[in-house]
Amino acid sequence: MSAERCIMRVDNQTPDMVVLGEFGSRLAGLRLNRNITQSQLAHEAGVSRSALEHLEAGHATSVLTLLRVLRVLELVGVLDKLIPVQEPSPMALLKLHRDQRLRATGRRGKIHDDKPNEYQT
Repeated sequence: MSAERCIMRVDNQTPDMVVLGEFGSRLAGLRLNRNITQSQLAHEAGVSRSALEHLEAGHATSVLTLLRVLRVLELVGVLDKLIPVQEPSPMALLKLHRDQRLRATGRRGKIHDDKPNEYQT
């Protein structure tokens, strides 16, 4: 019997518990491919081994636990792909540009350093 695993694609129609299970399974596979034990990963991440077991089993867990585990696995950067930085809309850029000051108003008749300049007498 082959040890190959069926590749599952997740999308917006996939139930939450199935997504969590798939995520946990992928995380466990990654950990095993890197030859890291659950105890080692949990220790380096600063989480309990049971918290890591829950994560890999597809149970609900805290975002902090997930973040700590991803950091140890050097995967925090995937969050940029997951939730990209939102660029300002063209209208917001136009408003920002419109509201920028183009000139200084200055103070009429008085120089800031209280020293007379050559034009003042």
